[in-house]
Amino acid sequence: MSHDLTGHCLCGAVQVTVRNPAHELGACHCAMCRRWTGVAFVTLDVPEADLTVTGSEHIRSYASSDWAERSFCGTCGSALWYRLKPGVGPTDYYMAAGLLDDLSGQRLEREIYIDRKPGAFAFAGPTQQMTEAEFLATLQANPEE
Repeated sequence: MSHDLTGHCLCGAVQVTVRNPAHELGACHCAMCRRWTGVAFVTLDVPEADLTVTGSEHIRSYASSDWAERSFCGTCGSALWYRLKPGVGPTDYYMAAGLLDDLSGQRLEREIYIDRKPGAFAFAGPTQQMTEAEFLATLQANPEE
C-alpha cells in the first residue's frame, strides 16, 4: 500500500503532497539542470493528478527552452520542478526530490543527458541511461502527448 509523500521548499512557503508516489527517481545531467541545482537534477516523476500544492502564489516559472520550463519558490529560490510545455510531452511534474521530507524506499532508476555527465559524478548501481540525442528524439516522436 502506497503512502503520500509530503515536502516543502526551504522557507516552507510552497508545500507539496504527492499521492501514489512512484519509487523511481531520475537524474538529468544537462548543463541547465547543473546550473540550476549545482549538480544533477534528481527528480520524482509526479503525474499532474497526483500532486497537491499549497502556496502557489509563491511559485515562479522560467521558460528555460522552447520546450520546457522550470519552477522555483519566489521567496527562497528553491528549485521545485521541471515541466515540458503543453503539446511537447507528458504533463507530469519532474519534482525536485530534495523537496520531499522522506525519500525512504526511493531508488535512482533513470539518467538522461548521460553524455553530458561530468566525470566527477558517480551514482551507485545500474540505471537506464539516455544520451541528449536519445532524450530529444523522444520529444520529437511524441509531440502530441
